[in-house]
Parts: sequence; structure tokens; C-alpha cells
Amino acid sequence: MLDTSLYVAFLVAALALCLTPGPDMMFIVAMGGRGGPATGVMAAAGVATGALTHAIAAMLGLSALFTTLPTLYHVLRWAGAAYLLYLAVKSFRDRGEPGEEAAPAGPGRLRAFWQGVITNLLNPKVILFNIAFLPQFVNPSLGHPMVQFLVLGLTLVLIGLAVDGTVGLLSGRLARLLRRSRRVARGLNIFSGTVFTGLAVRLLAVAK
Repeated sequence: MLDTSLYVAFLVAALALCLTPGPDMMFIVAMGGRGGPATGVMAAAGVATGALTHAIAAMLGLSALFTTLPTLYHVLRWAGAAYLLYLAVKSFRDRGEPGEEAAPAGPGRLRAFWQGVITNLLNPKVILFNIAFLPQFVNPSLGHPMVQFLVLGLTLVLIGLAVDGTVGLLSGRLARLLRRSRRVARGLNIFSGTVFTGLAVRLLAVAK
């Protein structure tokens, strides 16, 4: 069902892409920094869930709407930027009490998961990436192109989850040690807010 040579090439490309720092990884680092290792891992799981949704949408041809309806692309882009700015404001307002990852003000694990899902779903660049990247590794002559598309999408999601989950875990553990100092804890929240703001600006500034 899959072209073996194409699939091997896809694995190499997917691993390289997932290891390259990008917006999703920065988001996960920021979440791990604010809430600890479990929060970082849950944020990575949320990003992976959003990526899986994108892959399924691309398989069904829904993602192609963004190439025919530019307005939909821009609406989603602005919504994503607004949500990231909302997260930035929350981070900047967080006073950074030591050990506050367990406090109500910090991002809860389930909340971090859904924030990861929403952040990924509201990034139209991920949609366009799936449209451009995944079809290169589908061999129509083998039949079942939708199944091939789904397998490739699942593979990319699993590799991304492994890499991002590790990043979230490590960033959270480091942040847990640093948060013993109130000043450092506050600095981590400012760092998170700055990351969210930068991601929002990047989403708006980069042209289609």
C-alpha cells in the first residue's frame, strides 16, 4: 500500500522537520516553563491532536478550501494570533510565585492540552504545509491514496509527539528547578508571554 522508498524518505524528512525548532516547539517550551513537565507534555499532546486533525482534513480534501478561499485563511490567521496574544497577556499578568505550577493561576494540565489543540488548529500554515508536503510521498499507482495519506499523517504526528513531548518534559523539569526563586519564576512567565507574543506577530507578519 505504501511505496517503501518514498516512506523511508518521508521518515527522514519528517524527523528533520520535527527536530527543527518552530512555533509549536516554542509554544511547548513556554507551556512547560510555566506549568512544569506534565504541563509541557500535555501541551505537546494537544499540538499532536491538532496536527492529527489537520492531517485528516487534508486527507479528506477539506484543507484545499484554503487555496480557493483566501478570506478563510486570513480569518483563521487572525483568530490564531488573537488567541496567542490572549495567552501572552495571561503570562505577563502572572506574578510568578515559586512553585505556582500547582496553583490555580498556572496552566492546568487539561487546559494546556486544549491550548495546544487550539493553537495548532488556528495556525493556517500547518494546513498549507500538509497540502504541500504529504502528497509528495503518496504513490497513486499503488492505490488507496487516502489511506496512504492517513498513514503518512499519523507517522508525522507520532514523530512530532515523541520529539515535542521530550522537549516539554525537559523544559518543564528545568523550569521546576528554576521556579524555586520568585524572581526567576516571574522571569519565566515573562519569557512565556514574550514567546506567545512573538508567535502571534509571526503568524500575522508572514505572508501567505
